[in-house]
Amino acid sequence: MTLALFFALSLWLGQVSNSNAHEMIHASDRATRRMGAALCTTLLFGHHASAHPLVHHIHVATDADPNSARKGESFYRFWPRAWAGSFREGWRAETRRGRRGLRHPYPWYLAGSAACLALAWALAGPGGVLAWGLVAVYAHSQLILVDYVQHYGLRRAPGPDGRPERQGPQHSWNAAPWYSAAMMLNAPHHSDHHLNAGRPFPALRLDPARMPVLPRGLPAMGALALVPPLWRRVMHRRLRALERNQAA
Repeated sequence: MTLALFFALSLWLGQVSNSNAHEMIHASDRATRRMGAALCTTLLFGHHASAHPLVHHIHVATDADPNSARKGESFYRFWPRAWAGSFREGWRAETRRGRRGLRHPYPWYLAGSAACLALAWALAGPGGVLAWGLVAVYAHSQLILVDYVQHYGLRRAPGPDGRPERQGPQHSWNAAPWYSAAMMLNAPHHSDHHLNAGRPFPALRLDPARMPVLPRGLPAMGALALVPPLWRRVMHRRLRALERNQAA
């Protein structure tokens, strides 16, 4: 029963809570963005609120984005690179904006996470801390898995000046099934989200003629990504077809 509760809670936090936090950190008003950052912080993943808009959305589909998976890279290699890279690059991005001292959000992310673990200790001792930590790691592992699936193998071509081409609909994988898209607040309509980050999730569009589409829904593709040989067999065929279409 305890194990079932652990997986159910982690799955809910990873699929539903993360989707809501993602929507909030893109909100136009500061209060909602701060609520989204607080939600990420409870999952010990506060830096996502900085790294996602300031690094991922700017450098997506380039090697400068730690959350864009390279072709041939397994999820198990991607996970530590994406987690550590997003923490580091999010810190640097906030610092470049002139954030110093308590105006820098990272001390608040770390303090908030420490407060959550202290609460877990007060409620249930070391076991409570372990449980909270495991739930959090499993939950935000699902977010990293979604990033892996939605940008796997896609790269922006360098221009004559060496800088990557402008982001386009071809730089994100999308998923068509309506039910899983609705459960994840249309996050699988990912190309439109990157092109219009401030667009409310109900208005996100999917155009299969212009946007790469995964062969199955996002949950199914996430499960497939956990088996690298099968993942590569399916996705490399998809990438080759995409390259042929773009060259035509």
